[in-house]
Amino acid sequence: MKYSPGLVRVLLAGTAALLFGTAHADVTLLNASYDVTRELYKDINPAFTQHWAQTKGEKVTIEQSHGGSSKQAMSVANGLEADVVTMNQDTDIDLLARNGLLPTDWRQRLPFDSAPYTSTSVFLVRKGNPKNIRDWDDLVKPGIVVIAPNPKTSGNGRYTYLAAWGYALKQPGGDDAKARDFVTRLFHNVPVLDGGGRGATTTFTQRDLGDVLVTFENEAALIGQELGKDKFDIVYPSISIEAEAPVAVVDRVVDKKGTRTQAQAYLEFLYSPAGQDIIARHFFRPRLQQVLQQYADQFKPIQLFTVDELFGGWAKAQQTHFADGGTYDQIAERR
Repeated sequence: MKYSPGLVRVLLAGTAALLFGTAHADVTLLNASYDVTRELYKDINPAFTQHWAQTKGEKVTIEQSHGGSSKQAMSVANGLEADVVTMNQDTDIDLLARNGLLPTDWRQRLPFDSAPYTSTSVFLVRKGNPKNIRDWDDLVKPGIVVIAPNPKTSGNGRYTYLAAWGYALKQPGGDDAKARDFVTRLFHNVPVLDGGGRGATTTFTQRDLGDVLVTFENEAALIGQELGKDKFDIVYPSISIEAEAPVAVVDRVVDKKGTRTQAQAYLEFLYSPAGQDIIARHFFRPRLQQVLQQYADQFKPIQLFTVDELFGGWAKAQQTHFADGGTYDQIAERR
């Protein structure tokens, strides 16, 4: 049977439109995250995409962007079209809210103030702990080389700073003046300020610089797994800070792309038993008690304090310590 040239063109155009429409039925999400979650999301993403395909019959592809938490927030504020952000402190997401990318009440949209897991700051030392580093006060001793990220660009670095400040506050007779002196001495022992936690890890483990790396618990455990427990030891200080990792849908982006449903489901998956199990396997502390109990052996009990408890919340801590001209800048000038 012969078709007229006009009919052939119509049929071909219809076929192309069908194929084009099918291709665009697939959804791609971008997750802008901080830099020590790379391995976590390598496991979370395929688990979610499989779950979504099985329950909704739709293919979703998750792309990742990693860096220092504050750098990532600035990238999104400056136009990086992330559907979701998964950061390590509230102020980075608050920055996006102030820029109109999502509502100011973003914490109320998911359980636990939109933080599906926590971590804490611990010490990683060379095998055998040759400098006998046991607690925060060992980090201010002369001759101890400390590796930590830059508090101006890294949530990991800010947690290190606040953990040390809080330790000093909680000592007998502790006050802000003594805490400031303590943190000043600690950062005097930091020769390199990497932009993020993963950069600090590289400095300590690959460049072999430093006696101790202050980092998140999950990062310290991962280093032991990947580089060998015969090279490093993890030291838990007597007290440390609870690091909540907040997440949020970026409304302006998902509304533009039409990906709100998938982005919301992606973050909700982090709270599911399957998501929480993956989180625990990567040494982040899960929220679901049954999962936390299942992995209790790998999470050493430690006395923790929160940013709200000692610093009046992240907004106040940011303004006092990390804003331009704040306490950290004053300390850094004298390093």
